[in-house]
Amino acid sequence: MILGSIVLLKPKGTVSHKRIGYAYVVSMLLLNGTAFGMHTFGTFGPFHFAAVMSLACVLAGIIPAIRRKNNDWLKRHYYYMGGSVIGLYAAFWAEVGTRAFDNKFFWLVVVLASTLTTVVGVYVMRKQAKTRFQ
Repeated sequence: MILGSIVLLKPKGTVSHKRIGYAYVVSMLLLNGTAFGMHTFGTFGPFHFAAVMSLACVLAGIIPAIRRKNNDWLKRHYYYMGGSVIGLYAAFWAEVGTRAFDNKFFWLVVVLASTLTTVVGVYVMRKQAKTRFQ
C-alpha cells in the first residue's frame, strides 16, 4: 500500500517513479501469487476472484508502459495501475474486516468500506486524468 501511494502522489515519469513502480508491481505479483494458494472458504471464493482481477489490472497497467507501442499506452498505464492501487485499498478493508468484525457484520463492513474506497478512488483518478490527458 505504501509503494502504491508513493507512486500515485509523486511526480510521474521520473527514475524514482519507475523504480518504486516496479517494486510495486513485484509486490503485487507476489501478493496475488500467495492469494491463489489460500483456501478461503474451502473453494475458489470472492477473494480469489479479486486476486485474479488485481493481477489482470497490474499486468494490463505495466505491459503498455514497458512496450509503449500504442499512442494510448500512457492512459492505459494510468487507469489500470490506478485501478490496481484502488483495488489494493479496497482489499485492505476486507482484511481489516476479517480481523476486526465477527461474521455477523463482516460482509456489511467489507462491502460498504470497499465500495466507498472504490467510489472515492475512481472520482479522484478521473479528476486527475482530466488535467493529465487534455
